[in-house]
Amino acid sequence: MDVVAIMEALAEQGITVLFKADAERMAERRKPWTFVASGTPLRDDILVRADGASVEQYQCVAPTAGRHLGAASR
Repeated sequence: MDVVAIMEALAEQGITVLFKADAERMAERRKPWTFVASGTPLRDDILVRADGASVEQYQCVAPTAGRHLGAASR
């Protein structure tokens, strides 16, 4: 998974993206990975957050993810 390519593709659409690995949650064997996306291109300027067990769960976030998240067409 190319996290940088995903983040760049979303940023080019005006979406701010954060991938986070939480050491405390990892030690507790809880979902340590967090994906956050926000920005005015998203429908109603919402904040999208998802927690996961692995970063690979976010591979569905591709260059067209802005559309899937409700971003306006360009």
